[in-house]
Amino acid sequence: MAVPFVGLTGGLGAGKSTALAELASLGASVLSADTVVHELYDTPVVRDAVRARFGSGVFDGDRVDRGALAARVFEDDEQRRWLEALLWPLVAARAQEFYDQASRLEPPPRAAVVEAPLLFEAQAGPRYTATIAVVADDALRAQRLAVRDQAALARRDALQLPQPEKARRATYVVVNDGTVAELRERLSDVLVKLGR
Repeated sequence: MAVPFVGLTGGLGAGKSTALAELASLGASVLSADTVVHELYDTPVVRDAVRARFGSGVFDGDRVDRGALAARVFEDDEQRRWLEALLWPLVAARAQEFYDQASRLEPPPRAAVVEAPLLFEAQAGPRYTATIAVVADDALRAQRLAVRDQAALARRDALQLPQPEKARRATYVVVNDGTVAELRERLSDVLVKLGR
């Protein structure tokens, strides 16, 4: 049987990173799209494109200053769409490469899981065998994030689909409103279903 290719998503503070770590401990191969993006910022093709578009003001020496870049793109839809058009195809290629490698592992992993906060926004759902949305109560999400700049958080959250819509589009919905052990048990149940 082919290794299931799974997209993992959820809202800010829902617990995607924790879920990804638990899936890894349960025998899945995992990849974080955010980690891939951070790596891409260190590649010449992305660095050069960002410098040509935004100038040296979003750089710290030779490296992209992700905070400065985020401040520019989250305030300007056109700039954000440009950056997404640059990054999303590169992330998709890396995710496919990750899946191809995971599929050749012996013994095979229980699943190959890519954590992608903007999975549905990037129209990437069809690429996967199944998708998982991790969801949590809004108050709990805010508590987990514990950020000072609530306005900036609200702007970023507004760029994502609402949690109920992510849940509606996902193959599986995992509610993360309790302990890590409870989250692990719910994810284990999903892996069992994927293995059938």
